[in-house]
Amino acid sequence: MKILLTDGNFKHTLAAVRSLGKRGIEVTVLSHMRISISFFSRYCTHKVIAPDPQHDPEGFSTFLVEYVKTHDIDVLLPISFAAVMQVTGIREELEHYVKILLPGTDTLSVAGSKDKTLRYAEKIGLTLPKTWYPRDEQEVRAIAGIITYPAVIKGSEESGFVRYANSADEIVEKYRIIEHYSPVIQEYITGEGYGFFALYCHGHARAVFMHRRIREYPVTGGPSAVAQSMYDPTLRDTGLKLLDSLGWHGVAMVEFKKDKNTGAFVLMEINPKFWGSLDLSIASGVDFPYLACQMAAEGDIEPVTEYTTGVKFRWLFPADIFCVMTNPKIFPNFIRDFGDRKIRYNIELSDLIPTFIEIGMTVGEFFLRVKQHRFWRPHGQPHC
Repeated sequence: MKILLTDGNFKHTLAAVRSLGKRGIEVTVLSHMRISISFFSRYCTHKVIAPDPQHDPEGFSTFLVEYVKTHDIDVLLPISFAAVMQVTGIREELEHYVKILLPGTDTLSVAGSKDKTLRYAEKIGLTLPKTWYPRDEQEVRAIAGIITYPAVIKGSEESGFVRYANSADEIVEKYRIIEHYSPVIQEYITGEGYGFFALYCHGHARAVFMHRRIREYPVTGGPSAVAQSMYDPTLRDTGLKLLDSLGWHGVAMVEFKKDKNTGAFVLMEINPKFWGSLDLSIASGVDFPYLACQMAAEGDIEPVTEYTTGVKFRWLFPADIFCVMTNPKIFPNFIRDFGDRKIRYNIELSDLIPTFIEIGMTVGEFFLRVKQHRFWRPHGQPHC
């Protein structure tokens, strides 16, 4: 089998490359960055420089069609949201040459917009933060007078921004910063982050997995720095209810917070793509990249519903390093985790060069974030 992956600069692309390569599968990786961590993995068969799907969508789409026309590829796995959306736009042309696992355009339009996701989830009875959908600043000012603080302002698109506000003046100010992203406004939910992950075949779940976040960066809410596999029937049923009703096809992550006050799983968003903590699901026994390729190639797979719970995974560079730098209170746990031999890392002794690249990128990312004033609390600080 020959697989094509996009976004070679992402850590979860590296997870997929290693998963597939270890099975003897030929893996080709696209990236707009010459120094991409997946390019340097021993399991990457071919590395290809391609336009960036986010900043050059037309160039990426043209390149991708031409590439699958002229190369023998069995399955295409788009990794980033931008790649998913560009592949969706040219799906009919691509499917003449390669197999793809993605939901329909209408379903993706719901999942790819926080506004549409929340409105849809409310209709089917899921628990949400109290949410407003302002159309202009005048409506924001009205909301500012009645909302409980802290508040969250989120751009509707997957690539949109998030800001926290602790007063009426702040909510208007933060809204202005991201108003071009059609933001929604929500009351802040205090609690831990949880994820429900699934692979679907035309509306039917074929693999499921769940985790909780232990540490994240930014510390006010962001990708996992340390996470642990877990199982909760309520979380499972809630995730299934949403994706079943959408008639999902392919992979998805549904993100929740467990409300500290009520214990309810509160919906945050749907990620219609592979997720940053992909290493953990693979380490726990649900190999989503391989299962997705099998399904694309064969049409369906046997359900995978059991996995090992209690597995902890740590992404040291840059997430956990940045986490402890911006939240020194966790330093004792940060150090203690080095002595826990059960914790898994995406550092592999047999495939070390990507780790060296990650270390260099961590240094560069630190200075860039400091320069752009988005290292410490890039979204603001909710005062709970």
